[in-house]
Amino acid sequence: MKEGYNFQQIEEKWQSIWEKQEAFRSREDSQKAKFYCLEMYPYPSGHIHMGQTRNYAIGDVISRYKIMKGFNVLHPIGWDAFGMPAENAAIEQGVHPEKWTLGNISHMKGQLKRLGFSYDWSREVNTCLPEYYKWNQWIFLKMFDQGLAYRGKSWVNWCPQCRTVLANEQVIGEQCWRCDSVVKQKEMEQWFLKITDYAEQLLSGHESMEKWPENILVMQKNWIGKSTGGHVVFPIAGTSQSIEVFTTRVDTIYGATFVALSPEHPLSQELIADSAQKETAQEWIERNVSEQRLRKDPGEVEKEGIDTGKKAINPYTGEEVPIWIANYVLMEYGTGAIMAVPAHDQRDFEFARKYSLSIKVVIVPEGESPTEELGEAFEGYGVVVNSGTFSGKPSKEAMEEMIQYAEEKGFGRKDVLYRLRDWGISRQRYWGAPIPVIYCQKCGITGVPFENLPVLLPYEVEFKGEEGSPLEKVESFTKTTCPKCKGEARRETDTMDTFFDSSWYFFRYCSPQEDEMPFNPESADFWMPVDLYIGGIEHAILHLIYARFFCKFLRDFGLVKNDEPFPRLLSQGMVTKDGAKMSKSKGNVVDPDDMVEKYGADTLRLFTLFTSPPEKEFAWNEKGIEGCFRFLNRLWSYFQENLDLFESKSTLEEGTELDDERIRGLRRKIHQTIKKVSDDIEQRYHLNTAVSSIMEFFNHAKGESKKLRESEEGKNILKEALEKLILLLSPFAPHICEELWERMGNENLVIRALWPSFDPKFAEEEKVTIVVQVNGKLRGRFEVERDMPEGQIRDLALGLSRIQNLLKEKEVIKVIYIKNKLVNIVL
Repeated sequence: MKEGYNFQQIEEKWQSIWEKQEAFRSREDSQKAKFYCLEMYPYPSGHIHMGQTRNYAIGDVISRYKIMKGFNVLHPIGWDAFGMPAENAAIEQGVHPEKWTLGNISHMKGQLKRLGFSYDWSREVNTCLPEYYKWNQWIFLKMFDQGLAYRGKSWVNWCPQCRTVLANEQVIGEQCWRCDSVVKQKEMEQWFLKITDYAEQLLSGHESMEKWPENILVMQKNWIGKSTGGHVVFPIAGTSQSIEVFTTRVDTIYGATFVALSPEHPLSQELIADSAQKETAQEWIERNVSEQRLRKDPGEVEKEGIDTGKKAINPYTGEEVPIWIANYVLMEYGTGAIMAVPAHDQRDFEFARKYSLSIKVVIVPEGESPTEELGEAFEGYGVVVNSGTFSGKPSKEAMEEMIQYAEEKGFGRKDVLYRLRDWGISRQRYWGAPIPVIYCQKCGITGVPFENLPVLLPYEVEFKGEEGSPLEKVESFTKTTCPKCKGEARRETDTMDTFFDSSWYFFRYCSPQEDEMPFNPESADFWMPVDLYIGGIEHAILHLIYARFFCKFLRDFGLVKNDEPFPRLLSQGMVTKDGAKMSKSKGNVVDPDDMVEKYGADTLRLFTLFTSPPEKEFAWNEKGIEGCFRFLNRLWSYFQENLDLFESKSTLEEGTELDDERIRGLRRKIHQTIKKVSDDIEQRYHLNTAVSSIMEFFNHAKGESKKLRESEEGKNILKEALEKLILLLSPFAPHICEELWERMGNENLVIRALWPSFDPKFAEEEKVTIVVQVNGKLRGRFEVERDMPEGQIRDLALGLSRIQNLLKEKEVIKVIYIKNKLVNIVL
């Protein structure tokens, strides 16, 4: 009686065997080439969702493939375990964040194991445990010692729902990235990391990152926002004061018809102090300051402004121009003041039109004359006009000469600015790594001595959901002794942004038991950089910039040698259902646990990989997963019917000449499929087409089985095909493949077998199609044996009836032959 496919029993069996045999344990073996494959680690929300399942399945296939190719593979997993949801659960449900988090981790760990992912669990990292966040604190103190971590007062993004500060990168469309609450502005003392010191390195590093998606590189470039230009000083008429502007287009300065200040500029209030409309102007400024602090893009606002009544002097022309305060000028860019050139900047153009300010053309396209009627600003480069001695010069040449002139006269200088701002890491919450700082009235700010790390989170804390950190109310935590004078002192109660934790976790995986340093430098040197990093595009300007910054700092500190942590990035597409991203709020979530229970882990893995390429959106379809389930059932049934083939030790010797077309055809299919699947995994990560090729291979072998089993040669080639089929399928559906591999008589695990190789001569079709052209125009096609001599192919081409008809009228000048592709006859 044929045995049915009991996926639950099979999957439990092999998961147990893998664990007992430590099948995926990584060791530093210099005899093998290393491969470090990493998916972005999950936040322990309590449940693995379908997007994560797909993400981890992608990494698992590539890791298993590399193991079978003989690589020394590191494929770890851990938990991004600090964060606001745990604290919110404490407020709403009365459960301690630590208990909530560790309980969720336990459940999710079981889910991951149930899916059969090839993780080295001995390297598991948990960022909420003291043995991890101790090293957060160590890294912070090293940055503090070098002036890269500092405390400063600034306006910050405040989420009223989460009751904490957000970094600029965590505000999306004026809303909190976690809870979607509208973000407010609040002035606070904060701890910052000077990521701006690395702005140029973060930008120039892109040159070595050709294996990153272009759209993510563009997003990072825009966020870093490098601007090369110059500072120019405009004196304020009748005073000793001046306004400094930064411009990237000094070639247009003769067309500056007004100067515009940000509402936040220090001079804005001062310049309206004696205005008859002072109160109205002040109200306008205060309103726009509040709005501007949330608005990141000046182009998204209706242009508004107020005239201060004061004048600035253009240092190049000596002309006086009005000083306005404008809502589209942001304090955080440049100096918070601009020289406005309406003819050559669209925002200035719109503002000037609205308030009837003058517009002066000073750049024209090459070969054209200035025009007074403009429908819009001309923002391109061209030839400088109406610009004194600089007129007639190309824009780029004039820019160099004009900034040099400013430097010589002492009213300007060349400079480079960046949009990137320092990273505010202070969070007014409990569930995070304590910032290791002590405040002493006598000694000031002092770092906690290294020997006193970690600064532990106290367990006994009340969670009431009030503003401020719960740590502020824990006297046993806040009261401490100054390490310098031994007097009374106070601990910092802010905790670290959780992106601090994730900025170096990939180094910790290299030596997770290291207790003298964050990680062992020799181990990091062995494993780093991460050869393939897999994660979502939503981290383009958050985690992926911070992690690159940390890598460069740790390099400068001497702990690592590599400049970049992730030379290759695979950004997977989101999972959708019914045309929308899966989410609880939309009610379209499919639970992976339900699918594993109904269809098995192998089926779910196969389906998430089969439907679309990893980088594309994956649309959930119930019929699709049923199709993958049927395929595995057909595979199982077919092998039960043909396991007798493996009772024989007879094999097809390599290089055997085969007369039977079916046997030759299956041998060809074996080698073609090995080549296709290998290329799809290795070169393109097109796992969907790899699965499709495997399915096609199975169907071919199954269709030829009856005839092939009629001869010994046929049985041998069929047996070879089935062996190769299981090897190729095993990274995608490892449980069923381990079971069938064992039943085929193999003693070792399939994961320890070698990935099959292909013979190029068998990977090509025996016959090829030759295209025939006459004077470059298509005239016919015909098939020939791949190894047919060139002369015979030329003769066949000339013998085609259509060609013979043409030859009655014209003579052949030459025949051009491109091997196995084309015959071009020139008449």
